[in-house]
Amino acid sequence: MITRTVSKNPRTTRGDLVNDLQRSGTKVTKATISNTLRRQGLKSCGTRRVPLLKPVHVEARLKFAREHLVDPEEDWENVIWSDETKIELFGKNSTRRVWRRKNAELHPKNTIPTVKHGGGNIMLWGCFSEKGPGRLIRVKERMNGAMYREILSDNLLPSARALKMKCGWVFQHDNDPKHTAQATKEWLRKKHFKVLEWPSESPDLNPIENLWRELKVRVAQRQPQNITALEEICMEEWAKIPATIQ
Repeated sequence: MITRTVSKNPRTTRGDLVNDLQRSGTKVTKATISNTLRRQGLKSCGTRRVPLLKPVHVEARLKFAREHLVDPEEDWENVIWSDETKIELFGKNSTRRVWRRKNAELHPKNTIPTVKHGGGNIMLWGCFSEKGPGRLIRVKERMNGAMYREILSDNLLPSARALKMKCGWVFQHDNDPKHTAQATKEWLRKKHFKVLEWPSESPDLNPIENLWRELKVRVAQRQPQNITALEEICMEEWAKIPATIQ
């Protein structure tokens, strides 16, 4: 009954199960519930955050997966992945555990400073391939199509050269309006870029998300105290990320 219940509703808590069993005349502890579920190969895990998908998005993702299902590994090695991300000065990645005595939770050594709205943030554009990270730059103004094309001109091509990409390398970006604007498409066509067709609402498919997570953890460990230090540390830590992590 325990296994059937959690299979039908994975959000069922141990307390819910204890109460359900008690109403049916069986008294068990939460520990027994946990042990029983573990023996069935089930364990309590954090829920993954995923994009909210409409049927049309699901179909597009399936189409993308089917089209690339048998692509050889070397094809993916020739892709430059790109994206933008926001990094907060005192973001959630600053959470860490500490060893402390009872009632010492508010000692300065045992706390992490927080301010409203994360204390400010910076927007970054970056790219990488299987050979390592490309350029990372700070976007200081609200990005529009013209600025995006300038970023690509100044940073994508130098990144491709630095990464020693093979002839015919492929560029990936998502379906943000400034990426798919007609002027941007025309610019990419004139530069003879091969662009990977990308399904909408699919940030979780982009492997650069793993790189952003790694960067944010590394930056949080350095504990920058102002925006200037945040930008400097981001650049330093990005350059240190080895290709093996990517």
